[in-house]
Amino acid sequence: MTERKQVVRKAEFPVAGLGTRFLPATKVSPKEMLPVVDKPLVQYVVEEAVAAGIDVMVFIVGRSKGAILDHFDKAYELESELTSRGAGDDLATVRNIVPPHVTCVYIRQAEALGLGHAVACAKAVIGDEPFAVLLADDMIDAGRSSCLAQMMTVFEDRQCTVLGVQTVQPSETGDYGIVAASVINDRLSLVDAIVEKPKAGQAPSNLAVIGRYILTPAIFDKLENIPRGAGDEIQLTDAIAMLLEDETVLAYEFEGKRYDCGSKLGYLSATVKQSLKHPDLKGPFAEFLKTLELT
Repeated sequence: MTERKQVVRKAEFPVAGLGTRFLPATKVSPKEMLPVVDKPLVQYVVEEAVAAGIDVMVFIVGRSKGAILDHFDKAYELESELTSRGAGDDLATVRNIVPPHVTCVYIRQAEALGLGHAVACAKAVIGDEPFAVLLADDMIDAGRSSCLAQMMTVFEDRQCTVLGVQTVQPSETGDYGIVAASVINDRLSLVDAIVEKPKAGQAPSNLAVIGRYILTPAIFDKLENIPRGAGDEIQLTDAIAMLLEDETVLAYEFEGKRYDCGSKLGYLSATVKQSLKHPDLKGPFAEFLKTLELT
């Protein structure tokens, strides 16, 4: 009898970080709520998850992240006001931030102990299912098939952990988890080892893990049994390294352009790109850019 294939239905969004690189803008407002044109960063990754078939969104939040909960909640007063004004388009926009079939769950991360700790916070909600992890800092412009949708296709076929990866400059390896991998095909590799933030010249490759993961539930046991790693935090990379001892882990080089919106330059680049794609702005904004004198 053929074993039934597992399906990814749940996704985690670790959004409890302090966003110190964007102070003072993030003193009160969550970094994930910074707008790129007319949508906050976190909405872009939620839309990516919805498009990939996810219907349970699990947000790992901190004390100052109430705006994220409010954004994905119903806004009775605003909807009433828009209705009275006859602002149908705006009303539809507000009501359709998440589709009706999508469930949002919020879990408080009491301490900022790293990405691995944030992922572990959702164990009770995820249960014994494979799940995705998406980081709002990483906006990926991938055209018709999103990064997560591409990775879901790999998971459906291979039924194992899949890491979204891209090639970075050798000087940048200290900012990422880096994999050593054996090529399977043009975009897919078998992970042989993974190291958290190796110094330039000490990295096993320049293939970096970015903010997209599909993980098996076995990761939770690893997260519970690893010591604190880089930055005195519980590192997801270290747990994946332990997972390699028991399970296959794949690295997938996704199609698309990634913008590191955790940096100011990446955030501005993403804003320009999305402005040039926006149906109401792309023409006028392109004309405006032509008028700029770069000095």
